[in-house]
Amino acid sequence: MLDKVGATLGKWEQTGITGKLYEQIRGKYDMAINQYNEACAEYNRQLNAYNAGLQQYQNAVARLDQGSQAYRSNADNLAQASKQIAEKQNELGKAVSQAGKQVADGVTQLIQGQRDIDKAETEYQSKLAEFNAQKPEAERKISEAERQITLAEEKIDNLTVPAYSVSGRRESLTSQGYRVYMVIEGIVAKLADIFPIFLYFVAALVTFSTMGRMVDEERTNSGTLKALGYGNADVMLKFTVYGFAASTLGTCIGVLAGHTLLPLIVAHAYSAGFTMPDIMLKFHPWITMAAFALAWISAVVPAWLAASKELREKPASLLLPKPPAKGSKILLEHFPPLWNRLNFTHKVTARNIFRYKTRMFMTIFGVCGAVSLLTAGLAVQSSIGQIGNRQFEELIHYDLIVAEESDTNSAQREEIATTLKGKTVQSSTAVRYEELSKTAGKENDKQSITLLATDDAYNFNEYLTLRDRKTHQPQILVNNGAVISERLAEMLNVSVGDTFTVNDENGAQRTIKVAGISEMYIGHFIFMNAQCYEHVFGDQYSTNAYMVRLKDHSNANTERQGAKFMKLAAVRGVVQNTTQKNMVSTIVGSLNQIMEVLILVAVLLAVVILYDLTNLNVSERIRELSTIKVLGFHTSETTMYIYRETILLSLLGILAGYGFGEWLHRYIITEVPPDEVMFDPAISWIALAAPAIVVAVVLAVLGWIVYRQLETVDMLEALKSVE
Repeated sequence: MLDKVGATLGKWEQTGITGKLYEQIRGKYDMAINQYNEACAEYNRQLNAYNAGLQQYQNAVARLDQGSQAYRSNADNLAQASKQIAEKQNELGKAVSQAGKQVADGVTQLIQGQRDIDKAETEYQSKLAEFNAQKPEAERKISEAERQITLAEEKIDNLTVPAYSVSGRRESLTSQGYRVYMVIEGIVAKLADIFPIFLYFVAALVTFSTMGRMVDEERTNSGTLKALGYGNADVMLKFTVYGFAASTLGTCIGVLAGHTLLPLIVAHAYSAGFTMPDIMLKFHPWITMAAFALAWISAVVPAWLAASKELREKPASLLLPKPPAKGSKILLEHFPPLWNRLNFTHKVTARNIFRYKTRMFMTIFGVCGAVSLLTAGLAVQSSIGQIGNRQFEELIHYDLIVAEESDTNSAQREEIATTLKGKTVQSSTAVRYEELSKTAGKENDKQSITLLATDDAYNFNEYLTLRDRKTHQPQILVNNGAVISERLAEMLNVSVGDTFTVNDENGAQRTIKVAGISEMYIGHFIFMNAQCYEHVFGDQYSTNAYMVRLKDHSNANTERQGAKFMKLAAVRGVVQNTTQKNMVSTIVGSLNQIMEVLILVAVLLAVVILYDLTNLNVSERIRELSTIKVLGFHTSETTMYIYRETILLSLLGILAGYGFGEWLHRYIITEVPPDEVMFDPAISWIALAAPAIVVAVVLAVLGWIVYRQLETVDMLEALKSVE
């Protein structure tokens, strides 16, 4: 059997088709041969042992006589050896039988293996074709991966040590909304500190004149009461109670409006740029107490003073009308060239003005207060209304600043260059862009300062206009100094030729000399050329950003293109003008609403003051006016006889109001704006013309009212009023 198997394996080997199965069968066959040889060797050993035992047996037989015990022992050994030989023969037969069976199974596996080999060959050819088809793409991916590895290594080589800074909520990157809110809050707070004082004095002036007029009108009644035996205290109590009741009622209305209407107006101004919760109206007891105290002072005290002065006279004098003020030589008479050139009517007007000095000062101060508020309100509106257009149309011409990452590679820079050549971009220029900082300002905040340096000053003017605000003289970038924004110069209190220090992005202090101050309304800026940059920072100039001008300058397109640039891996950040525009728009919108309320109040004050003083003037001098009409003066002449004084005093009040209004405007634009915003200090012609027009309209309407009143006056009744 083993010979047949060996012959079969020999033929198999000659075919040349060998494999793992053949090796397995060959191994089993060799193992069976080895077992067979071992069995034969064991058989021979046992046979030799048998022969030796037989020899011993024969010897034992020969020596049988020597002892039966030895004979039996040898017989047992012989039997044991025979048994072992039989067992080995059985094992040899089993091994031979098992080897034959394994060979038969191996032949069957050989046939199946051949089939598997053929199938594997077919699959190998298919996979080989697939490999050859995918090999170019795989080689391309490998090449791209190797390129990415090279670019990554280049980025690693360009990595710099990061710098860390700690910022408060007023200074962090997300502080824009908070700071704008605080700006508007500061505006409201500062205006609340200023305008109530003006409004109170104007209101107190009106109240003073009204209460004095009431005491004068009650002169006869006061004399009658005194004649009937009432004491001065009893008569004065009437005026005191009246002033107390009127001022208390008016204050109650004012407190109610101040706790409801005005807070709602201010809340509406806030909501123009913020998402605000519903306002919570609260009662302020201390402010309410102060309002009542001031109201009583302005109403009760004047009434008490006027009544006490009036009641010093005897009842007989009080029953007669108050005698007119005595005339005296006035100041103009000391200037003969001027006085002699006046006609009789103008001389009378001048004398009457100085005869009624109290009314003169009240008219001037009243008109001055109203014009001051009007001038300040309109001037502030003009100052804040144009800064957005001037900043982003006349001064800043770029729409975006695209800042690169410090670890960009050549491929990423090429990607930025491709985007900058897109259809939406009009032009771009490479600059050095850094964010510097300086702790300064009203709140001692860390101010963010934008540094823009260029090595192409000629094309730099296409993106920024650097000029003096007053003269519009261009500011030139020089090698030994920088041009800074005007608001930054004011905040640091520096001028041309001075030096100041700032902190760079790594926290190191840098000293910069001021070579020029440029008009700029929003943000802090420092502009310099490449040579100045290298001198200040002690490092070689290199660009790291681009100023970009878009073909479409709208806010929506600017935000869309900014988001597009931000998707690029090499872009560290994008500075958009839309953020500053929105901030200015929010501030302007909120402040405009407050100014509109102020302007409305100022107009109402002008109407109330002029009406009150004009009506007082006419009622006090009705007998004088009736006498003039009896003498043959026309109604228009009579009207101008008395109204000319009001017009002249109003003109003086307008001129004084311009002065106080300009001071108030200067205070507002200096104290109200935030550290990074500058309001235009120039006063527009509207702020000067509108108050004069408002006062002129009010005077014209009141003049018509006086004309109608004098036209229908009963002259005889007026002349008999003394009797």
